[in-house]
Amino acid sequence: MKKLFLTLSAAVAVTFAANAQTEKGKVILGGSVSYDYSKVKDADAEAHALGILPSVGFFVSDNFAIGTGIGYAYEENTATTDIFEGNKLSAFSVAPFARLYKGNGDFKFFGQLSVPMAWGTAKADDADLGNTASYGVQLAPGFAYFPTSRIGIELSVRGLYYENTSFKAEGTDEKTTTNSFGLNANSLAPRLGVQFYF
Repeated sequence: MKKLFLTLSAAVAVTFAANAQTEKGKVILGGSVSYDYSKVKDADAEAHALGILPSVGFFVSDNFAIGTGIGYAYEENTATTDIFEGNKLSAFSVAPFARLYKGNGDFKFFGQLSVPMAWGTAKADDADLGNTASYGVQLAPGFAYFPTSRIGIELSVRGLYYENTSFKAEGTDEKTTTNSFGLNANSLAPRLGVQFYF
């Protein structure tokens, strides 16, 4: 009887700890860091891209958090086929989000709706070429595993997205706009992340 009581007590404690991460009043900390490099063989063309987007969220109710990410991105491209040929692009980004968790225990499904936005400047030899602006919306599904009460390991895909990007050349009214829309649920290229819960 004593063993059964201890086993049930341990199970209740583990379940409470797993549910405590996503209860009202808790804070979630995370973000993303990325670096991409590409080079064209037998050509003097290469590209570098670096991005950082820390994020913080607050659980306004059990299993529902709202928050935002604020970050910076930098690209340098010497390829001859790109609109920013041989130039540098730096951008400030903001990505408000809302996230809903479903499930109990150590594993939970989540869906995150985010509105990524970025504003930047394209330069060549320290001369401004123009300004860029990007606005989008994204619905990303994923799973979270909680090995401890403060850490969540996540596996997600980009999901459904829309993005509007514009480039306005310096000193002119010329503006180039690109719209993209897609569904990216590639299970062979998921995003892996770690979030901290307090």
